Amino acid sequence: MAARRTPYFAPQSLRFLRALARHNDRDWFLAHKADYERFVKAPALALVADLAAPLRQVSAALVADPRPVGGSLFRIHRDVRFSNDKRPYKTYAGMSFYHRATRATARAGDATGEPGRLDAPGLYFHVEPGATFVGGGIWHPQPQTLRRLRDFMVDNPESWKQATRRKAFAAVFALTGDTLVRPPKGYRPDHPLLEDLKRKDIVASSRLTDAELLSPDLLPILIRRYRLMAPLLEWLCLSLDLEF
Repeated sequence: MAARRTPYFAPQSLRFLRALARHNDRDWFLAHKADYERFVKAPALALVADLAAPLRQVSAALVADPRPVGGSLFRIHRDVRFSNDKRPYKTYAGMSFYHRATRATARAGDATGEPGRLDAPGLYFHVEPGATFVGGGIWHPQPQTLRRLRDFMVDNPESWKQATRRKAFAAVFALTGDTLVRPPKGYRPDHPLLEDLKRKDIVASSRLTDAELLSPDLLPILIRRYRLMAPLLEWLCLSLDLEF
């Protein structure tokens, strides 16, 4: 995949996010909103748009939605309703490339009045000065979903190892997320995959340097990493009877 002549993100993108971390209030943000639109939001939406076709080659089920509202790019505003941290803005840009079944289920739920949440694997890109990363998997699954994932892991240990222990994958990605302190109920405390069974999230992440973020090669860098992530997402889809 050929590199762009110009990068998506610029040093001003990181400069804005650093400044927002120091001045996280409404007045400052409104005074610098044009910088957010130019150096963070616009390049993020352009990246999402350019990822749409390559991600379909990774999996036809993955969606990169470049709409400015309701698409892959998360809002910069934080939901502070149930948080003691009342800072109004996120100090990063987050992009989610979701499994198409999640939105279909949500629409069905809207039509019936019933809850529409479906746990399905997806990909993620996080832009933050000094802490940019690529991620993927299922974060905070519902209890019944987590039970299915653990049972599938117990029944198919070799496929789990193939998805997460491959040299190419392990050289770039680390399994992350929350874990239990004790073994989960209903599973052997001496199970050889105990540490993985204790996971509350089935996610993996890989860091990018600021130089990689600002490089015109960012798009092919992301696609290479998402391709490495594909076997884990396929394993998760198999465990939940989803297409991949």
